[in-house]
Amino acid sequence: MNDPIRVAVLDDYQKVARTSADWSSVEARAELTVFHDHLHDHQALVRRLARFDVICVMRERTPMTAALIAALPRLRLIASTGAANASIDTEAAAAHGVTVAHTGYASTPTIEFTWAAIVGLARDIAGEAASVRAGGWQVGLGTELRGKTLGILGLGRIGSAVASIGKAFGMHVIAWSENLQEETASALGVQRVDKQALLSRSDFLTIHTRLSERTRGLIGAAELASMKPTARLINSSRGPIVDEAALVDALIGGRIAGAAVDVFETEPLPADHAFRDLPNVLATPHIGYVTEEMYRTFYSDTVKNVLAWLDTLP
Repeated sequence: MNDPIRVAVLDDYQKVARTSADWSSVEARAELTVFHDHLHDHQALVRRLARFDVICVMRERTPMTAALIAALPRLRLIASTGAANASIDTEAAAAHGVTVAHTGYASTPTIEFTWAAIVGLARDIAGEAASVRAGGWQVGLGTELRGKTLGILGLGRIGSAVASIGKAFGMHVIAWSENLQEETASALGVQRVDKQALLSRSDFLTIHTRLSERTRGLIGAAELASMKPTARLINSSRGPIVDEAALVDALIGGRIAGAAVDVFETEPLPADHAFRDLPNVLATPHIGYVTEEMYRTFYSDTVKNVLAWLDTLP
């Protein structure tokens, strides 16, 4: 009897992979296993995944490194959600004859979430709600958005949409990135400024740039020191763009007023991380893209990709 094709779905934290798409066509042709937990340890991953031919990954939750790919001799397809995935070593995959497939993606969830984070931070929604749950009542004062300066680091697809909403709130919108052109900003009614002006003028600074070697640590201790003590930082892009230790230090020292952080250097966030306890942090578990609609796209397209690969088999 031939060994069956085995398909693994990783990091299904919410236990919704099976209900977000119809996997029956895959299960008719392969063994399907869905994992709801997350493994960091390389050897533990190798032991878990060694028997699988297909590995379905959710964004960057489990990086498919060169070392991991090399340690999985049965691996033949990596089916990733999202239009791209920088945590997959595509050169290593190609060298080992492993196909990499991607899915559709929309920016809508992240754009909407960014504004939920900004408003939640400005009005301390989490803190006020916690007070009510604890039997208390009003505990602080919020701040209005109208008339404030919204700084956008990265005026691409997401940053441009965030800028438009900021203008609707009556905010002054400024932006900077290394490659931002004056014409691009002007067409959106956004003022292009240099990096120092972005930092020093922003009341709310929101990050919408890709993670790369150039942007890793782009916001560090010196940049945070340039911000207003009343400023708030929002990061729904990628954790390593901001120096976490420097941000924690700035928040503890009151050098900025607060931060909304949805992305982290290590995910899931360690249990003892300072972000879990700091009162001026709105920390969420990387849910910027996590919606029913996006998951239906992700998992339905993953099913299609797995079936297309199965069709190539003799």
